[in-house]
Amino acid sequence: MTYKSLMCILRTAEGDMAHLDHAIRLARRYDAHLDVLCLGVDRVQVGFYYAGATALVAENSLAQAEEDARNLKDFASSRLGDSGIRWAAEALVVQWGAIGPAVEQAARYTDLVILPRPYDETRGPEDEAITEAALFLGPTPVLTVPPGWTRDAPAEPVIATNQGPEAMAAVRAALAGLKAVGHANIAIVDPPRHGPERSDPGGALSMMLARHGIRAEVSVLARTMPRISDVLVRHAEDRGADLIIMGAYGHSRLREAVLGGPTRDMLAECPVPVLMAR
Repeated sequence: MTYKSLMCILRTAEGDMAHLDHAIRLARRYDAHLDVLCLGVDRVQVGFYYAGATALVAENSLAQAEEDARNLKDFASSRLGDSGIRWAAEALVVQWGAIGPAVEQAARYTDLVILPRPYDETRGPEDEAITEAALFLGPTPVLTVPPGWTRDAPAEPVIATNQGPEAMAAVRAALAGLKAVGHANIAIVDPPRHGPERSDPGGALSMMLARHGIRAEVSVLARTMPRISDVLVRHAEDRGADLIIMGAYGHSRLREAVLGGPTRDMLAECPVPVLMAR
């Protein structure tokens, strides 16, 4: 597949806009249409206010969310006006608890969602909710872009895989870019000793990619650091990688809060764009 329908979600016009700029570059490269969803978030939790104050607080919060969404749409339109791509910007007001369904519905009919890295210092809980909704509620792959990222087309992609269904969904979502590059590195951390591919880790994936004209090299990595994400980031830096492709793995909220997880760690710390799917 190729990318013909892209979506970028904006929650604020402040801070780094690398993800919007990268979305514009992707739209140019693939001759795609870019939709920009401008979210104004109504943060009122009605049950938190005493009787008599709820209506006034809700009215003010809704008015602020509508203004935020309009300002974001104006900002997006000014950035996209002379970009030379096909685009549309939509202002949408959502309540805090409805971010997930709104993002899932908007992303349902697009090929790729481009978002900022959600756990930076300049990002808030709304950004986390947007990213998690796009990854775990919708069927659409997500590309997260780190702050300050200015490179165009990837030249050194790394596929981080455990050869599970989530990883393969990410590979299929990335085929358009991989075919354009013509090569990829397959990184496998501590493959199972008794798995079906124990004698040839990554062999079946290499063959699949070869049939698409993509030359693949396999790197079997030992888990020499406490977190899998640390091993992958170090490997990407050693190779000069500019894109990591991996599956998105969801755990229970309690487990994520106590232990963290590779998905969250990569979204929080990876210095290059990460394409995830599940």
